[in-house]
Amino acid sequence: QVQLVESGGGLVQAGGSLRLSCAASARTFGNVAMGWFRQAPGKEREFVAHITWSGIKINYADSVKGRFTISSDNAKNTVYLQMNNLKPEDTAVYYCAGSAAITTLISRITSWGQGTQVTVSS
Repeated sequence: QVQLVESGGGLVQAGGSLRLSCAASARTFGNVAMGWFRQAPGKEREFVAHITWSGIKINYADSVKGRFTISSDNAKNTVYLQMNNLKPEDTAVYYCAGSAAITTLISRITSWGQGTQVTVSS
C-alpha cells in the first residue's frame, strides 16, 4: 500500500470553503485512482469523490455535486478536494483513499489516509 497523508481540514461557517490535500508516497498499479470518503460520528463511511491520476474519469456523490471539485497534481503526487458552499451536513472526518480503479465501494479501497476533520458551523 502507498502512504497517504491528508491535510487542510478545519472549522468553517456554512457557505465557506476549504481545500483538502492528499499527498501520496507513490503512484502504482494499486493506486491508479484516488478519492475521498467521509464519515460523520455514528454513521457509515461514505463516498465523496474520486479521480484517476490521468484526470480522465471523475465522479462525485450527489450530495456534493456542484459544490466540491476534485483535482490532481501528478508532479506533486497530490490530490485535492476543493469544497465550496459548505453545509453543516458536510461535517465529518474526510479520508483520502487509493484504489486500482475508480470505485465507490469501501471494500475496493487498498490505501487509506489517516483522516482530517472538517467541521461546518451554522
